[in-house]
Amino acid sequence: MKRPEKEAVIAELTDKFRNADAIYLTEYRGLTVPQISDLREKLGRDTSYAVAKNTLARIAAKEAGIEGLDELLAGPTAITFVNGDAIAGAKILRDFAKKNKALIVKGGFYDGTVYDAEGAKQLADLKSRPELLSEMAGAIKGTMSKAAYLFTALPTKAVRTIDALREKQEKAA
Repeated sequence: MKRPEKEAVIAELTDKFRNADAIYLTEYRGLTVPQISDLREKLGRDTSYAVAKNTLARIAAKEAGIEGLDELLAGPTAITFVNGDAIAGAKILRDFAKKNKALIVKGGFYDGTVYDAEGAKQLADLKSRPELLSEMAGAIKGTMSKAAYLFTALPTKAVRTIDALREKQEKAA
């Protein structure tokens, strides 16, 4: 590549590194073009899957302020730039790698932290934002229904006690 072409690639990668919510590095050796196309389709529009030279990716990552990816950028590497739900992107890569053994997740970068392959796997095992929100809503609903029961239990119990006393006095009279 000529120098101006390299500078353009570095500028584009730097922009992607800066704007991505999460970055995952994979080894794609052995994947066919249709498999890579299938992976790109599964990742969706908000995520890009790009193959770049490691030296250019290292320079771009450093220019974007991301340190620690150097040892992950070895061998044939494809970079997944996730915009949006970072956990969903990790889950898609994990599930795709289970079906296609040629795809190897090397690691990633999320929320200011560089993760190795095991760390990226643990990110994929986390619950997604919608799952956590639905669990929280269920917990709040459960707590509110318990509170509603407690608030109605005391007056109901008082009414039953008063009614029982009234019946007892009527029988006694």
